[in-house]
Amino acid sequence: MSIQIGQTVPDVEIRAIGESIEQTHTGSLFAGRKVVMFAVPGAFTPTCSNRHLPGYVQHYAEFQARGIEVMCLAVNDAYVMQAWAASQNVPHGLLMLADGNGSFTRALGLELDGSGYGMGLRSRRFALYAEDGVVKVLQVEAPGEFRVSAAEAMLEATA
Repeated sequence: MSIQIGQTVPDVEIRAIGESIEQTHTGSLFAGRKVVMFAVPGAFTPTCSNRHLPGYVQHYAEFQARGIEVMCLAVNDAYVMQAWAASQNVPHGLLMLADGNGSFTRALGLELDGSGYGMGLRSRRFALYAEDGVVKVLQVEAPGEFRVSAAEAMLEATA
């Protein structure tokens, strides 16, 4: 069962990519903050690279103006996430989260079996908004869709 509105984001070890790669815990990343976290099935994949991440890069200042931090999650290793951030000109402050073993994704209950595409365990495409670690908005895409987790949809959902 996936995480639900009103529940607290699980506290799991993860790699955060900002100016450097840091080992941290999701509990501390969400504590005392307003956060929009969106998840993609994989760095460098077509929809993720052409639409999903670029939308958040484009609208990043709007989230900042609302006092909302933005995080991008993928079941990829930290070095892939670091290279993807550089290739996408991700602004300083938009935190990239590398869930290399899928531990956080599984704890959220939002994993995707991409074995049929040679991708193994991945994250479903989704976005959530949390205040002090408590989920207030959760928007999970139907398979093959890209609508409700887009930056524009999350700006509307957090207005």
